Amino acid sequence: MAEPARRTAAFGGLQIAYDDRVLEPCPWTAAQSAWAAELAEQAPEGDVLELCTGAGQIGLLAAAGSSRRLVAVDADPTAASYARVNARAAGLADRVEVRLTRLEDALGPDERFPVVIADPPWVTRRRTGAFPADPLSAIDGGDDGLDVARACLEVIERHLAPGGAAVLQVGSAEQAAVLREWVRGRGVLTLGETRVHDRGVLARLDHAAR
Repeated sequence: MAEPARRTAAFGGLQIAYDDRVLEPCPWTAAQSAWAAELAEQAPEGDVLELCTGAGQIGLLAAAGSSRRLVAVDADPTAASYARVNARAAGLADRVEVRLTRLEDALGPDERFPVVIADPPWVTRRRTGAFPADPLSAIDGGDDGLDVARACLEVIERHLAPGGAAVLQVGSAEQAAVLREWVRGRGVLTLGETRVHDRGVLARLDHAAR
């Protein structure tokens, strides 16, 4: 069977290649890139980590304005392939490492990152049918939409460097509130500032001991 036709989309000055097997870049998520880039200006030295990278646009745009390396993680082979293609197209291939692996297997026990970006699926399972054009694996967040977000937070707990920060994308302020209580109960991270956009919500995470 022939592969779907490749398309490109403008994303904050980058041209991002993708096809129907990968989630189409959403223009509003450039705000996540911008916030991560802002945090990187003040963060300790080290690489940027992106979880659930998809075609790579959010992490690539965040990294484009700095000299930091980017480690981009996705479990989908097509997404990982496009992330590599888009890194080359952006002139960033020499400082982007794409890891094709599940979240729980992506990092070594001693790896730490001062800036983490996480863009997990956050659509509740009962509503995925409302988005027939989107790949199910890229949008299905489980019963409450937060299954993969929690998995991302577990990775962030283990691998966020002291003095660093993470930016997590979810679908609503209500989801952010649920995760705020979840991280509070674990005592490792704090979920602080949230920024509400038309299509989703961004939340900053820090070490609770900071």
